[in-house]
Amino acid sequence: MKEMELKYGCNPNQKPAKIFAEGDGELPIQVLSGKPGYINLLDAFNGWQLVRELKKATGLPAAASFKHVSPAGAAVGLPLSETLAKIYWVDDMGDLSPLASAYARARGADRMSSFGDFISLSDVCDTDTAKLIKREVSDGVIAPGYEPEALQILQSKKNGNYCVIQMDETYEPEKIEKKQVFGITFEQGRNDLDINYDLISQVVTENKEIPDSAKRDLVISLITLKYTQSNSVCYAKDGQAIGIGAGQQSRVHCTRLAGQKADNWFLRQAPQVLGLKFVDGIRRADRDNAIDVYIGEEYMDVLADGAWEKIFKEKPPVFTREEKRAWLDQMSEVSLGSDAFFPFGDNIERAYKSGVQYIAQPGGSVRDDHVIETCNKYGMAMAFTGIRLFHH
Repeated sequence: MKEMELKYGCNPNQKPAKIFAEGDGELPIQVLSGKPGYINLLDAFNGWQLVRELKKATGLPAAASFKHVSPAGAAVGLPLSETLAKIYWVDDMGDLSPLASAYARARGADRMSSFGDFISLSDVCDTDTAKLIKREVSDGVIAPGYEPEALQILQSKKNGNYCVIQMDETYEPEKIEKKQVFGITFEQGRNDLDINYDLISQVVTENKEIPDSAKRDLVISLITLKYTQSNSVCYAKDGQAIGIGAGQQSRVHCTRLAGQKADNWFLRQAPQVLGLKFVDGIRRADRDNAIDVYIGEEYMDVLADGAWEKIFKEKPPVFTREEKRAWLDQMSEVSLGSDAFFPFGDNIERAYKSGVQYIAQPGGSVRDDHVIETCNKYGMAMAFTGIRLFHH
């Protein structure tokens, strides 16, 4: 197939729309079900690159959850703890395959942002993964292949209209890429930088110790940032992104946004949240929204107006600010990547509040000494990669 006509572009008024291969090339995809849209395909192609690189760097199956051309989550296929399985709503599915575990992590890190996502898988989609996808609200999936039963499950989703794309995993794009803005063609060399463990070798802080697990998480954060709209910062732990701050004009706002998402990920593991008793038949999205409200500052308002009765079997106790802070103080061993240098130590101060102990960033700021000094104050280990990862 050389070209594919689309319903419309980013918005319904943007017509006509299509994707096509230039010259003698062919599109590297097969649409096995549904009809992908313009933004679906932007998410699919960016997500495919991300998971392919995660697999290459770690040797593990990888998955990504994409929304509006930035990942809401990305992860590799490590086994889930009992707690993670519960907060990702997969504790009823038994032992998951590595690929399904990767997607459970990618989807579960920030479930509100992942609602209606486009999924990218590094490996052939198996039945476990298809069953997990079947139960979630998403627009589609791209993978290098599908087991027969998995494909049957996915093709039955949305009454047969769910978008299933098979990617030619041997496809390699041209070294030069182009795009148009306002009728002007932009051209640049494709960002084919190989992100690997060597980038973590230049540790500039007093603490030089970065364990292998943290190096893996730093690499995961950097690869994730490579396909996240800039400015961007990524918190990672236990083989997955746990907080991604994308598209902010200020670096510290990236750090705060991603840090809040990482905090929410950890707060969902607190006994107060795990003990919530929901009314029977509540939808998964409503349950996610309720948890977000419960751990937020506005929960007192919900208690006051009695809305809790529509969500919970019994009135939950208030999760106080002091209790939340005490729980978050137990968060540790978090890794943090940044797509450009930190200009001020305030980023480090904020990261510390979310348990960050390991950092990878390009370096090169005139205030590098201050940033290093702030890391030293908290005993953090920070590596300068020398590589910026802007993505637009």
